[in-house]
Amino acid sequence: MAPVPNLPGDRDDIQDEAEAYVGLGRQEAEERARARGWTTVRALPPGALITMEHLTGRINFEVRDGVVHRSWQG
Repeated sequence: MAPVPNLPGDRDDIQDEAEAYVGLGRQEAEERARARGWTTVRALPPGALITMEHLTGRINFEVRDGVVHRSWQG
């Protein structure tokens, strides 16, 4: 059986809580996430249609009026 490939964004060494970004401004949240090792940072408006595939190194922000209102990994 062939080994599982390393895909872009595959990381399991990020020690960070996604919920800690709630209440931060969008730019501050994005900069902090990248500094803490997230390989993909995705900011979305409320109700945006998104793909549901899970990427280990991705963090998602739901941004309303320039502030993160929801944050989750994957």
